[in-house]
Amino acid sequence: MPSHSESSNPHAGELASKILSLDALVARRRTAASIGEKVVHCHGCFDIVHPGHIRHLRHAAKLGDRLVVSITADRLIRKGTGRPLFDQELRAENLAALSLVDWVHVCDDETAVELLDAVQPDVYVKGREYEENDDPRFAMERAAVERHGGRVVFSSGDLVFSSTALINAMASGAHDGAQAYESPELARLRGLQRRHDLSYARMGTLMSGFARQRVVIVGDVLQDTYTHCAWPEVAGESPMMNLRPLEQTAYDGGAAIVAKHVAALGAHATLVTALPNDDAAKRMRERLEADGIDVLAVPSQGRMPEKERLLVGRNKVVKLDRSGVASIDAAARTEMVTLAIAASKSADAAIVTDFGLGLLTTRSTAALFDALRPRVRTLAGDVSGPRETLLAMRGADWLSPSEMELRGAVGDQSTSLPVSVWEAREATGARTIAVTLSEEGMVIFEPNPEAPREDEGWPSRLLSEHVPALSDSAIDPLGCGDALLSTAALVLASGGTAVEAGYLGSVAAAVEASMLGNVAVGVNALARRLRGLDEPSLLVQTADRGARVAG
Repeated sequence: MPSHSESSNPHAGELASKILSLDALVARRRTAASIGEKVVHCHGCFDIVHPGHIRHLRHAAKLGDRLVVSITADRLIRKGTGRPLFDQELRAENLAALSLVDWVHVCDDETAVELLDAVQPDVYVKGREYEENDDPRFAMERAAVERHGGRVVFSSGDLVFSSTALINAMASGAHDGAQAYESPELARLRGLQRRHDLSYARMGTLMSGFARQRVVIVGDVLQDTYTHCAWPEVAGESPMMNLRPLEQTAYDGGAAIVAKHVAALGAHATLVTALPNDDAAKRMRERLEADGIDVLAVPSQGRMPEKERLLVGRNKVVKLDRSGVASIDAAARTEMVTLAIAASKSADAAIVTDFGLGLLTTRSTAALFDALRPRVRTLAGDVSGPRETLLAMRGADWLSPSEMELRGAVGDQSTSLPVSVWEAREATGARTIAVTLSEEGMVIFEPNPEAPREDEGWPSRLLSEHVPALSDSAIDPLGCGDALLSTAALVLASGGTAVEAGYLGSVAAAVEASMLGNVAVGVNALARRLRGLDEPSLLVQTADRGARVAG
């Protein structure tokens, strides 16, 4: 932890005058009250004062005449090994250097309750994520403010920054030297690789275990059709595009491509799904079986669901959605669950995906997860779109929704991401929730094994790790999420950690993004991409999340 040194700061005396003991702070508060000044109070760790903190403090300063910021003492911070990065003297000095902050205090209590009782602020400002959570520590702080006539205000929370991610990036730069500073994304990646031993050798060991895994995939399937067209002209009868189809390519989508990823990565795949009685379904079954995939299907009415993209060159210009909702009766859904249970008897892992085409309901999804949980070592799931079935995926080892899908499932569009994750964890009991953030990569949330008492609220019971997007040649985002899900499940089944699963899954998504169409990622392509990540000249660019957004 960096240490404090007054001699290194010529303004130390000026800053020190703003850093107050409790007695001095209370005296200043009384003086302010006597002349009618309104006092606003913020409290937190403030390990690195980042843009999110500045917005929070700026908002607070506008609510009164004096702004006091209290920080938690070093000995009481439980954010993991090496935290806080900066000791309490430096953290206090950083805040005192801000012109919008009037007074700073180091709080040596477990909560800010006693401090709030002493200071009695007119306004206490917390982040938006506290507005609807049930953290008992905050409940006590709120009561302390209100019993002295104060009020609690929540800042907007429109920007969410992670001090942990920033600290990790700084650590990367310290180890990697000048090269790491050429790209913040590269610095974050190198730091991630070091912290979790994401070496090529370790990833190779995990991938060698893929061939020993037997995986059951349950979900609805569809056909992704790419129609390549000649360069458009303007139609004569109206100002609209005139597209002339040249050729078509059909790709297996939905749970079918998840099964194909699993097989291409070397594992044995069994697909449990619903298929209509038409030529497209027969051709899909033939393609899947040719790839060594066992297909167990219940009947559905109608035609094979299809999503057609019209392309000019590599650019998608029109999407035609002919998927609809399949007509599947209750008996067929019951049979589907029975088939999945039978297939899982010899399986190591199961993956359940809901693409919203009618195969899975909330009830059947819950029944599937309840039945599969005791039968397989690894249970993973995902959804396409904001679907309630996400919260029915009880007991999952891995869920990887997008932020939109997660917020849609829990019905929360305004609070911070960790709050939504916590709500989903309470509903599902999922061990790991990896939230994909489009071009920002993903954030992996896990329970904190060193969490304090259960009554201290959710903030101390979640750990998070950011994995950047790893695509350097994005061509087509379709299917990236499916590649991630399939690979992550195999990593977990092979004994890997959640971070290893997220990292290798992100590599698979990058490989998928480099190919046009919904194509399975093979183990050799995955290995080549991993070797490329060790190149010092790596430029990390971004790609959209993939099938669950673009599909």
